[in-house]
Amino acid sequence: MLGTILAVTLAAASLLAPPVAVPAGAQDAADAKGPVGRASGLPIPRFLSLKADKVNVRSGPTRDHAVAWVFTRAGLPVEVTAEFETWRRIRDSDGSEGWVYHSMLSSRRTALVSPWLKGEPTTLYASADKTSGVRARLEPGVLGKVEHCDGKWCRFFDNGFDGYVEQERLWGVYPGEKID
Repeated sequence: MLGTILAVTLAAASLLAPPVAVPAGAQDAADAKGPVGRASGLPIPRFLSLKADKVNVRSGPTRDHAVAWVFTRAGLPVEVTAEFETWRRIRDSDGSEGWVYHSMLSSRRTALVSPWLKGEPTTLYASADKTSGVRARLEPGVLGKVEHCDGKWCRFFDNGFDGYVEQERLWGVYPGEKID
């Protein structure tokens, strides 16, 4: 009985709640790919990167929550797993999670070379083909920018290297994700 009353009360409350504005195209993205954040209207989860060299990660989504740790390198990829107003819950490549203020994140896509493969280099190819020339062997944890992924290969570059990496060897893009 209490459960029925609670369900009816919640249903009535949802009818009284003001509509949430969703950016144009975000609903189409949600329908095609899954859930979106209420604050941004963008897909959850999604990858972004850190905008600054010093980013405080908090235990909760306000400045009143304690700083759990501090990132000290701009450009690191993080996965947004939830949103609360202007705060984003993020996960790093080690699986650690915390909250950061939204303005500390950039939509620029970056990735880390297979941080889970300690000591095993990843090959950077001249083109999106294993028969193309080898440009470099990248150690796990190398940070680079990601551009154009076709679901199997990504162009991966930074100062000193430029080529293609098998998408499954990068943390910062989803398996099969396409990026133009």
